[in-house]
Amino acid sequence: MKRIESRANSWYKTLRQMVRDNAAARAADGIWLEGVHLCQEYLRRMGRPQWAIFDTARLDAAAGELGALRQALPPECCVAVPRELLEGLSPIAGAQGVAFWAPLPRTALPAAFTTDCVLLDRLQDPGNVGSILRSCAAAGVTQVVSMAGGASLWSPKVLRAAQGAHFALELFDHCEPEEVVRRLRLPLAVTTLDGGRDLYHYDWRHPTAWLFGHEGRGADPAWLARASHRVFIPQAAGVESLNVAAAAAVCLFEQRRQRLMAPGS
Repeated sequence: MKRIESRANSWYKTLRQMVRDNAAARAADGIWLEGVHLCQEYLRRMGRPQWAIFDTARLDAAAGELGALRQALPPECCVAVPRELLEGLSPIAGAQGVAFWAPLPRTALPAAFTTDCVLLDRLQDPGNVGSILRSCAAAGVTQVVSMAGGASLWSPKVLRAAQGAHFALELFDHCEPEEVVRRLRLPLAVTTLDGGRDLYHYDWRHPTAWLFGHEGRGADPAWLARASHRVFIPQAAGVESLNVAAAAAVCLFEQRRQRLMAPGS
């Protein structure tokens, strides 16, 4: 295994630029994953990364999951660095002892969307995006489309928040709305507080495209104009609307509940 001790090392400097510079990461077609669980999920579902970077002190003392992860990887892709160097690579506070630099998975838009999918309209918060990806995976919705102008589905913060859900999904990032609309062969459900109908009054047993809009401004009016169903979630009077990630979870699991309750399911 390679061991690096200096920030002046050319390999380290190149990797740091790719990890911390979004444009450089896109040009390198790479993603940065941190933490034992996320790295385990990548290895299990996708295979070996290009590089696995370990905290030297924690690796030398590791016997549990971190040690097992190291043993599952070929030595030629493993690099040990001091904690301060690993923290220097990370764009997220709190290095977790291991990180992967791996090829960016790419999936072309399908000719048509015909099964359940989730469309994200310019969501900005990586925590919201990651939480929605986890809900999609748990609810059995396997296709997620993020429109241009939103947080990247593959950013380090989204990856950490989703905790491996990425690798159970088909993801389409930075998409133009017109390209998505041309491919939709499904009823479109859009959450809105204006002119919506109670979520629980709809039959969600058929394939549906769900659209969840920007945290502050909601769904773009063009999406609302295309909606087959405008949906609101009934809640107690006098309280603020739900966070978009919570709203998405409620909608997706109401759909799942209806299908599980259906005869013959």
